[in-house]
Amino acid sequence: MIDNTLQQAISTALNKLYGIEAAPESVVLQKTKKEFSGDYTVVVFPYVKQARKSPEAVANELGAAVKEALQDVIADFNVIKGFLNFTVCDDYWLAFANSIANNPRYGLQEVDKSAAPVVIEYSSPNTNKPLHLGHIRNNLLGWSVSQLLTANGRNVKKVNLVNDRGIHICKSMLAWLRFGNGETPESSGMKGDHLVGKYYVEFDKHYKAEIKALMEKGVEEEQAKKEAPLMVEAQQMLKRWEDGDQEIRDLWQKMNNWVYAGFDETYRKMGVGFDKIYYESNTYLLGKELVQRGLDMGVLFRKEDGSVWCDLTDAGLDQKLLLRKDGTSVYMTQDLGTALLRQKEFGADQLIYVVGNEQDYHFQVLKIVLNRLGFDWADKVYHLSYGMVELPNGKMKSREGTVVDADDLIEEMEQTAEEMCRDRGKNDDMSPEQLKELYHMLALGALKYFILKVDPTKTMLFNPAESIDFNGNTGPFIQYTHARIRSIIRKAVGEKGLDLHAVAQGHAINDKERDIIKLLHDMPSIVAQAAAAYSPAMIANYSYDLAKAFNSFYQDTPILRETDANRMLFLVQLCDAVSVGLKNMMWILGIEVPERM
Repeated sequence: MIDNTLQQAISTALNKLYGIEAAPESVVLQKTKKEFSGDYTVVVFPYVKQARKSPEAVANELGAAVKEALQDVIADFNVIKGFLNFTVCDDYWLAFANSIANNPRYGLQEVDKSAAPVVIEYSSPNTNKPLHLGHIRNNLLGWSVSQLLTANGRNVKKVNLVNDRGIHICKSMLAWLRFGNGETPESSGMKGDHLVGKYYVEFDKHYKAEIKALMEKGVEEEQAKKEAPLMVEAQQMLKRWEDGDQEIRDLWQKMNNWVYAGFDETYRKMGVGFDKIYYESNTYLLGKELVQRGLDMGVLFRKEDGSVWCDLTDAGLDQKLLLRKDGTSVYMTQDLGTALLRQKEFGADQLIYVVGNEQDYHFQVLKIVLNRLGFDWADKVYHLSYGMVELPNGKMKSREGTVVDADDLIEEMEQTAEEMCRDRGKNDDMSPEQLKELYHMLALGALKYFILKVDPTKTMLFNPAESIDFNGNTGPFIQYTHARIRSIIRKAVGEKGLDLHAVAQGHAINDKERDIIKLLHDMPSIVAQAAAAYSPAMIANYSYDLAKAFNSFYQDTPILRETDANRMLFLVQLCDAVSVGLKNMMWILGIEVPERM
């Protein structure tokens, strides 16, 4: 790539002119600002002191030396104070465009299956409620980061840890026993995860009523929360579960199976999946063994009430509970066990956890405890922390039932996509099955793009109406651009008889064509930068820039009316390269692009 060639030439020239030792990778290249002439800019101020010359003199001498060394690549240079701007030859851009023509995997690297894998955990739902909008961001981010690392040649294993045990699960179970009257997914017509979530909300409603009644009798609020009969019974149920009580285990298995069936349907709708699924009920015992190991090593301690803790005050934190006084485990217990299990199974190069930023402290503690237990791979644990998804009316609360259900949201967006397509009136030639597939594709494209275009670290406000617009920085805009390009190519091949595998030669390019080629040239480096930052947002916004540049070019260019056959071939191949680029970048985001709309 030209940026590497330039860095090497600048490094060589600095040494030859001024005796400055500057490694090529230390030379910082920037894209030239649009108000100036050039493609790449080097700021020479870091070299002025050693060169003992003015910034303008250094820039001019350096520019002349690099132009002479790269006569076939650099057309010209100009200097604005201490900024040296290089203009790349059109021949280079044309040769590059020819080099990527008919390459369906442009921008994607081959995966090294022999390398130690990157294990990425995402989703991690609780089996006491259906997936909601917050889970959607988690799943889409986890899937897309997995695709992003795969696109960079990493060997990725996608895993899910289902939180299928604990006090929250017992709350749904107890509420169903008390208030369910034997209701099932079949008898109610509800998805299993929705039915169980209904009783999680039901528990909270009755629990709050019990707290209120106790407070009216003069009990302090915190004490009332502990003494409320429903909470006491739920805690007793958890203890019976951990003791292997068959009746409780049978009920737990039945209700979890309802939820798993519901989750599978929602995952299918979202287009995400996993290489392996872990269950907390199978890993918490390993975690308990590690807690005992920590006690034996003296890195953990037991309090008088029997609970087990890790003292982290020397690390600037507090004391962390690892086992309750009744011997039942907490989230940290099972995360210790799960981390060890995964490292043994995969020999992972990295263990990435896609979890919201409210758990920053949890993962900070996890790494420290693993280190203190003597695991040298603890530093491979990485928490991909992301911001919450909020609605115009505030945060969602599962226990109060104020959530945006994932299934409902997808269905609503499919309906919106259908309405917008019908308003456009351009799909009359498609069958009902094709239309249904298109509506789903557009709905998921809108949802995924709207969520993934936001930097993962930021809290985001979700607005479904904005996400599905066919104009602006949206998924449907990019999907429509891809479909438009495929239509051009079908006509070029079918009606004009163009051979896309031929080589276009000997023609000039204009500014808009050059802009597209330069964007395509940037694609591999954008993919690499996005992977280093674990940021699908960089891919989304690059894709928008590429689609926007294409549409600007398309408005001014009569592609299929071009009279010069050689130039038409170049234009159509450029269109094809853009469609490949958009398709591959959308693949990273988990978004399908239609062949026609």
